[in-house]
Amino acid sequence: MKFSKAKTDFLEYMEIEQNRSQKTIRNYDHYLTRLVDFAGDIDIKDITPELVRKWRLWLNRLGTNTSDELGKTTLNYHLIALRSFLKFCAKYDIPAIGKDKIELARTHRGKVTFLNEDELARLFSQPNLTKINGLRDRAILELLFSSGLRVSELVSLDRDHINLKRREFMVRGKGQKDRPIFISPHAADWIAAYLEARDDNARPLFMRYSGSKAVDLSGNYHRLTARSIQRLVSRYALLAGITKHVSPHTLRHSFATDLLMNGADLRSVQAMLGHSNISTTQIYTHVTDPHLKSIHERFHSNNVNE
Repeated sequence: MKFSKAKTDFLEYMEIEQNRSQKTIRNYDHYLTRLVDFAGDIDIKDITPELVRKWRLWLNRLGTNTSDELGKTTLNYHLIALRSFLKFCAKYDIPAIGKDKIELARTHRGKVTFLNEDELARLFSQPNLTKINGLRDRAILELLFSSGLRVSELVSLDRDHINLKRREFMVRGKGQKDRPIFISPHAADWIAAYLEARDDNARPLFMRYSGSKAVDLSGNYHRLTARSIQRLVSRYALLAGITKHVSPHTLRHSFATDLLMNGADLRSVQAMLGHSNISTTQIYTHVTDPHLKSIHERFHSNNVNE
């Protein structure tokens, strides 16, 4: 079977059987198409470990707009897509090499950036609360920190998704997996204040405003985009005098860090973040490691010679 035909079947399988998002399907299509760019529309049986090795070398030298080489993380995205494709082939008895023949590139795990209590307070104090978009922005900042939501999850929220009395709701995250979200009374109060100030019945929770209005000249409501939220978080961080790079994901990191520093266990944080693998949550060892010394001092016997 030709690779392009099997690739189409695989992408349809991801959509129908695995219920993957259209964004994920587009990304996998892009990564696998680069194998066709390199080797042509070959038979699946011709995908050998040696061909994959040469493809990896070709990808590594492909480069980007800002670098002469493709980043190791991006390279791994291509390899993960190929491994998923080969797993699909095995499931449907299509002759192909095993996915275990594809080894991922070793990557350096970067240090997690998070905000301390003082930085969070300075960040939250920046929006102009006399304007509707200022109330909206304060509610966004509070919700990101209180919930650990991904920015893609936040922008898809409708106003009827959130139960402010119970302070919990469900979101559908990566892999189309549902998980519960809990928010603090403080965050719920700011969301309520923003909703009370609105004079519309539009469904989106967070909308773009023109002046004090949430509609354009055609009378259409516009949901805030992920890019818009990234820009506003970055702008407020600069106004707050925070020199480190701050994004919506920084607030997600801050949420996880705050939980762990206050005694939450890693498995619970994994569930609240929606990580499918505990190894992803282990990036927060910067929080748990400092506690090891105090645990050692509290529980290790040091008086055996007394």
